[in-house]
Amino acid sequence: MKQLKVTVNGKVYDVAVEEVSTDTPIVNAAEPSNTPKPAATEIASGQTAVKSPMPGTVLDIKVTAGQSVKKGDVLMVLEAMKMENDISAPQDGTINAVKVSKGESVESDQLLFVIG
Repeated sequence: MKQLKVTVNGKVYDVAVEEVSTDTPIVNAAEPSNTPKPAATEIASGQTAVKSPMPGTVLDIKVTAGQSVKKGDVLMVLEAMKMENDISAPQDGTINAVKVSKGESVESDQLLFVIG
């Protein structure tokens, strides 16, 4: 093992690097893992699922369960890739369920709200 210092965006990190022989298989960390995604949550007929369009962090939730919303109303703010994205209601209705909380990390296609 070699101990090295790496600087990323002005911050210094101490790292340990292992030398491997040419016959040692290299695993690419960028390859998708075989870890299963959480099972999809089923919603009742006549309800609409509002899902995350991208992975990110929930910065703010603007609605509560039981609240009436109009199409285009902002339901929450999602930070992704250093940008704040408004997640809006796709239709008029009532918020039946809020499935996330402020500060939570979400994955792409994760259920955020149920509108009825």
